[in-house]
Amino acid sequence: MKSSLRALIATAVLAATVALTPAPAQAAPLTMLGADVSSLQRSLDLGAKYYRNGAATDPYDILKGAGANYMRLRVWNNPASGYNNKAKVLQQARAIKAKGLKLLIDFHYSDTWADPGKQYPPAAWASHSLTQLQTDVYNYTYDVCTALKAQGTTPDSVQIGNEINVGMLWPRGQVVNSNFGPLASLLKQGYNATKACNSSTQVMIHTANSDSLTNARWFYDGIRAAGVQWDVTALSYYCMWHGTLANLYNVITDMRTRYGKPVVIAETAYQFTSADADSEKNSIPGTVLCDNIPSSWAGQAQQFSWVQNTARNAGAIGVFYWEPTWYAIKGNGWDPANINGTGDGWDNMAVFDWTGNVNPNIRWTP
Repeated sequence: MKSSLRALIATAVLAATVALTPAPAQAAPLTMLGADVSSLQRSLDLGAKYYRNGAATDPYDILKGAGANYMRLRVWNNPASGYNNKAKVLQQARAIKAKGLKLLIDFHYSDTWADPGKQYPPAAWASHSLTQLQTDVYNYTYDVCTALKAQGTTPDSVQIGNEINVGMLWPRGQVVNSNFGPLASLLKQGYNATKACNSSTQVMIHTANSDSLTNARWFYDGIRAAGVQWDVTALSYYCMWHGTLANLYNVITDMRTRYGKPVVIAETAYQFTSADADSEKNSIPGTVLCDNIPSSWAGQAQQFSWVQNTARNAGAIGVFYWEPTWYAIKGNGWDPANINGTGDGWDNMAVFDWTGNVNPNIRWTP
């Protein structure tokens, strides 16, 4: 059997499986159709161009034209790069809101990347006690939120922490021996500061626990028992790390019903090529495939569509594509401490190719 025919059959079988995934009688549409564009301002400052149908076009207009209505920006306290800090977030927020798009602010509470494997406190807070950190989280969250509000770009949502599977601001806010008390004390301050800034801004609590219902329940049960309030449960889902779409469906459904709160996929992405655009090794090799979907323009769009379908059928309210605009631009490296000297490990995961042309098949779909 020719490989093309085998691929066609495999795709048809999986499509049928996805189509048969249990769905509510009337699955509500996705209302948060998001894109994390945190690296975009740096790319634009370096002269990056973005193209749709061969014509240079504002990247926000391209994303909006493909169906996106919500942009996500990470904020670092004092990154060495001078990007993704408060000033740059304020600048980018103005551009986002001017396009009629909604805004999600992703507080890392760090000077660099925070994720399940590392949650480094900002250098300015490194020696602070837990009590001091509670004040730090409140003051910093309130300061960034009110600065955004003052310029007419009030955030529609915020995340108190980024992928905080076992806590944030380690070691003070790390969950050890299932003791959620220290972390809860920090999350409460972030929630209170956000609501003091603007009561209608949604507060998300974000983990990368979509791979494991056991882990997801452990975390969200733990913070709930410790008295933490939140408005939206946010999960990361990368199929190569977090398992099948069927498992994702089960986790979303459980989170939604167990806690009575909306669920959002705050991060997802898929590769369009197995090649590498620069000297920085790809974060996710193009050969690591999911569901027999190839690394191609069509494959990337198909996987993103299936993630959205699964989320919608499970009753989620939104899906965010992570860093779709981060194609390889020299000087826009991954390390904020060496932004000029490092490269882009995400160039094969963006929805723009290495010359800035958008994947014509990509769609955010309600």
